[in-house]
Order: sequence, then C-alpha cells, then structure tokens
Amino acid sequence: MNILPRLIATATAALVLAGPACAADLKIGFISSMSGPVSGLGIPYAKGIQTALARYPQIAGRKVQLIALDDASDPTIAARNARKLVTEDHVDVLIGTSGVPGAMAIASVARELKTPLISPTPVTVPADDGGWTITVSQPFPLMVAAVVERMKASGVKSVAYIGFSDALGDLAYDSLIQATGPAGIKVVANERYARSDSSVAGQVLKIMAARPDAVFAGNSGSPGALPYLALAERGYKGQIYGSHGLINADFVRVAGSSANGLMVPSGPVMVADQLPADNPVRKVALEFREAYKKAEGGLPVDAFSAYTYDAYLVFADAATRALKGGAEPGTPQFRGALKAAIATTHELVGTHGIYNFKPNDAYGLDQRSAVVIKLDKGQWKLVP
Repeated sequence: MNILPRLIATATAALVLAGPACAADLKIGFISSMSGPVSGLGIPYAKGIQTALARYPQIAGRKVQLIALDDASDPTIAARNARKLVTEDHVDVLIGTSGVPGAMAIASVARELKTPLISPTPVTVPADDGGWTITVSQPFPLMVAAVVERMKASGVKSVAYIGFSDALGDLAYDSLIQATGPAGIKVVANERYARSDSSVAGQVLKIMAARPDAVFAGNSGSPGALPYLALAERGYKGQIYGSHGLINADFVRVAGSSANGLMVPSGPVMVADQLPADNPVRKVALEFREAYKKAEGGLPVDAFSAYTYDAYLVFADAATRALKGGAEPGTPQFRGALKAAIATTHELVGTHGIYNFKPNDAYGLDQRSAVVIKLDKGQWKLVP
C-alpha cells in the first residue's frame, strides 16, 4: 500500500482473540520522510510498517489504525506532525522518523505530551526524558565498534572520518573516537558536509592529503554515496567503511562501483538465510522477508524496513500487556501503561536482534544484533 501525505489504514482481520464489540481501536501515529533528502530511508520505513500491519492487523483483539504523515525530511514538520497526532488524533504511540534530527524533535514532543515514541532511528534523549522514547535501532557505539574490530583485524592504523554536519554525523564520529582509541587506530581527519550538498570534493582532497589506511563515513541514504564517489574519482585505494545507515537500495544505486568492497555493520536481517538454524532471529527475519514480499511484491533490499517492522512488534508486545491493566486506548492512562510495558520488554525476538528494554534506557539491543557485511558488486554479503 502506498503511503500518501496522510493515510489512515484500518485493519479488519483478527490476529488473536476477538475483543469486546465496542472496544476502542489502537492507534499508531507514524511519521516518516516520504519526500526530501531523507526519503531514501523514509520510504523503506513506510513499507516496513505497512508490512507489519498487513501481517498483524489486530493486537489482542483490537483493530489497529495507522495514521501516517510525511515530514518532508524537515525536523520542524516532524515535531508539528507529532503534536497533531497526539492532540487531534489521540494516538497511543508515535513511531518515526527517518533522520536523527527529526527523531529528536519528535522525542521532545513525546516527552512533553507524555506519549511513547518508538524510534526506528538512533536518538539521544536527555536525562529528564522520563523513558518516553526508545529506539529499535542498534546503539551507534555498538555498531561502529563492530566495524572498528574489522579494521583492526585488517591491519588499519589510521582512519579518516567524513560525515553529515548534523546530529547523525556527531553521533557517528563520537562512536568512532570511542572505539578507535582502545584499538590503537588513529583518526586523522574529521570532515563534514550537509545532506543537501552536491559535492564533497574539498573534503576528500583533505582526506587524501592525510593518507589514511581507511575512510569511515558517518552518513545515510543516497546522500551517503557522495564521499565514496569522490574517493573513487580521486583514485583512493584504501579500505572503505560506513555505518548501517547505508544499507538501502538508493545508496547502492547512486554509489555504484565506487562502493564496491564497502564494509558496514548490520542487523542479522540482511543475511537471515546465512544465520545458523538455531539462531532465533533467523526465523523472525525470514518471516518478515516473506511478509514483505507478499505486501510489496518483492523481497526487501534494505535494512530500514525491518526497523519499523520491529517497532510494530515492540508495540504489539507492550500493548498486549498494557491492555490487561484495564485502561482503554486513546487515554493518558493507557499511554502511561504502554510506556511502562515497553520498559519491561524482555527477550522479544525481532528481525534485527533480541530486545530487552529497561526504564529510562532508550536502547534495547545488544551484541547479538551486530554483524559486518560487505558490498560486493551491488550485493550485501556476510563477512565471516
């Protein structure tokens, strides 16, 4: 199903047991970047949550309404959308959005209006957040550490950094610094660019002058291809690495052969069929891929659609438990119960890993959620 700027999808088939005849529906307020520079992530996010809704259209006997809004890759619009979804549509949970700045803007609204936010994007929240925001993405330090471990094993002694000039770029750089020090790898450059830039030639010239063994990029989506295109144009022969924000079809298409050999961290979903048979993630990830194929007409070629699928699984698990307390969806009491239930999520198997949340801790994935994959002639392959 295509998502328009505003869409309300109401499920009709039962997932568990039929609920009371007049029971209130569960409402999800979904915000994604369906247009603008972050749409390369936002469109897969939308497809992932639509896949989840198609597979699980009811939760504990309650129909699910999905109200989806486009933030046009603008954090201000993302925040405005979040406020409207809570105050006018009375959603029980917010899910979104596609970029770190937008996700942080929504988190501020979620905190103010006391509505749970499940972010598919890494997000840093202040100490006074009160536990209203969690993310189904892996912690950036965990994912970058997996890549740095691969760098060390490959004999890398120096690495140059280039990333977005925003919160995502800061998060990736800080994570790289945190991991490279103990690994004995020196970071020799810190170059930045805006998502909307059309060239990074100047930044790459500075990187080339530093003569690093490797380059690590902290970016995402199709704008993430710029550094690799520029490095290839300048004849860079060192190793290239990136973040899990690059695992999407638009990046692969735009980067082309310039990203051949690129290594990035990933959730297990991208290589589900290569996981051991007894790995619990394998079953859920393969089920997601089949559900996506049924809903979208083809297998997923990105990791992002799986994040919103996992966000739906976290919501479904928590909502099932929150409903047992007697509060009705659409009320502040239910939103509070839902937040408390999310914070006690235990060993919930998703496509990217196994989720365990704690009160006032935004992240729920551990080392079981990280593998390293390599781009080989346009195909992502597991690095042994």
